[in-house]
Amino acid sequence: MPASGRLVPEQTACFGEIMLRLSSPGFERFLQTPQFVATFGGAEANVAVALASFGIASSYLTVLPENNPIADAAVAELRRFGVDTSKIVRGQGRMGIYFVEPGANQRASKVVYDRDRSAIALARPGVIDWNAVLRDSSWFHITGITPALSESAAALALEGMRAARQTGLTVSCDLNHRKNLWRWGKPAHEVMPELVRNAEYAIANEEDIQMALGIAAGVNVTGGHLEAAAYESLTCRVLSAYPNLKAIAVTLRESFSASRNGWSACLNNGREFLVSRAYDITHIVDRVGAGDCFAAGLIYGLQRLDGDRAALEFAVAASCLKHSIPGDFSRITRSEVESLLAGDSSGRVQR
Repeated sequence: MPASGRLVPEQTACFGEIMLRLSSPGFERFLQTPQFVATFGGAEANVAVALASFGIASSYLTVLPENNPIADAAVAELRRFGVDTSKIVRGQGRMGIYFVEPGANQRASKVVYDRDRSAIALARPGVIDWNAVLRDSSWFHITGITPALSESAAALALEGMRAARQTGLTVSCDLNHRKNLWRWGKPAHEVMPELVRNAEYAIANEEDIQMALGIAAGVNVTGGHLEAAAYESLTCRVLSAYPNLKAIAVTLRESFSASRNGWSACLNNGREFLVSRAYDITHIVDRVGAGDCFAAGLIYGLQRLDGDRAALEFAVAASCLKHSIPGDFSRITRSEVESLLAGDSSGRVQR
């Protein structure tokens, strides 16, 4: 319950940037044919959509350009998934875009960002009335992508986290390091620690921890092999450096190729170190958004399920299934996740 003692609905507010996603069809290279598949995506929007599909009320907070039909279409798409968009702010700037070239086998996927001077990159602290937009929420989720966009966006993100904590919301932060975005003057490891000090739950992979927090991972996953035991020491060091954290969850991806990954995760809550079951994911359709689906699954599990173990397993199973869905947004239902957890992984036709 928030510090004020008031009762609030079980709604998660997700703050970040939604973009127009342009991807080459199938597994084609950029402009192999002169067309793109146009959808929408963005880490925090992906979390809001996945939460709605799991049955958790979610709202999306962002700054979008005024009088922009593409932005209007993005809002309509979020609404179609059941996400509350009533608190979105309009301002100056443009709509962010990103391009995706899906990888296959030994050819890696590629992402090209076109986000300079987007509406949220230009937004400054004070543009969002945090007390008003968080009034109906009990959880606030953010990632390390928004602070990478600009100095003002980083300040706005920190302002939102502090307001959420002062209001009594639970705060989660997915470190989500994007090296191609940190170009505004400060590196991630000089910005992200202050944000993490305002969170209760952190989500990351080994590179995120090293690049965003400056804590050497000491692990190597490029060869397609993971030693999960090495992550206990790593997560303990994070919890020691950030005693405000109740837990940190780390996704463990074994990259055998672009088409086949091993997928699991671990969680350290300071009392026990948990490692999930592992999934061998072959014939990956789209891995973009899988980490966001993990974050949504964890937020769902921490609120609805019995204990950290159950939350971790739900998150890993949900994000495993997301690898089968093209596009950023997860279209996985809670019952499908529960079916996988129960052992149904055959993929047989249901009729």
